[in-house]
Amino acid sequence: MLLIFISCIFLGAMVGFLAGLLGIGGGLVMVPALVYLLPTLGLNNEVLNADVIMPMALATSLAAIVMTSSSAAYAHHKNNNIPWDLAKPLMLVMAFGALSGAFIADLLSTKALTNFFAIAVMLLATYMLISIRFQHSRTMPSQPKLQLISFITGIVASLLGMAGGIILVPALTYFGMPLRHCIGIATVCGVIVALFGSLGYIISGLDNDLLPAWSLGYVYLPALLGIVLTSSLFAPMGVKVSAKLPVQTLKKFFAVFLILVALKMMLA
Repeated sequence: MLLIFISCIFLGAMVGFLAGLLGIGGGLVMVPALVYLLPTLGLNNEVLNADVIMPMALATSLAAIVMTSSSAAYAHHKNNNIPWDLAKPLMLVMAFGALSGAFIADLLSTKALTNFFAIAVMLLATYMLISIRFQHSRTMPSQPKLQLISFITGIVASLLGMAGGIILVPALTYFGMPLRHCIGIATVCGVIVALFGSLGYIISGLDNDLLPAWSLGYVYLPALLGIVLTSSLFAPMGVKVSAKLPVQTLKKFFAVFLILVALKMMLA
């Protein structure tokens, strides 16, 4: 347990730094890292059952996002970047979608869940790699259509252990919303997705006898604590370094790395 905790302190530092440097969601880094970290270190001298590794990684990632993204959401609120009249209805349906995603994940086989994550990461990494730009000439869809998009985003984000901003921001940008409002809505909705998604993983994992000690449902508390201790501290450092480095080039290299990681997860 101590090794997991110490390793996740370093993982949190890397997650925070990369999030600040490249503007990516922490789940893209946390989930693959935890998938490889949890079984290799062992827990309480026991071999962790393969069936719970992926749900644990997703749940722990979401729980960490709740803590690390809340301050960002508050900052966007203070800067008037969140149009609350639009955000509040989307938050409600995303919460329901995130809960649904967690319970769906509990029903899926480990292989199916891993393949879904890997395929989705490859698609998101490809999007990062080719830097798609949308024209802003389209009008916003009706409220029911926006809520449907948000519901699906909540499900997918919960299944990926992510906040959903990497899905929601391009979708809202596609319909011509100002970028700062897109990011503001995605940030506050991301907190809701992470909160209700992790809650769903906690509830669905409470009766699972395969989980190790110090687990709250599928959330592994030592890993969570290690990640949140350092991720928020290192994010500002990544932001500072980003001013001195070719971020777009680095993002493309990182996207290629994510594709390779996803392929390895599928072939494992």
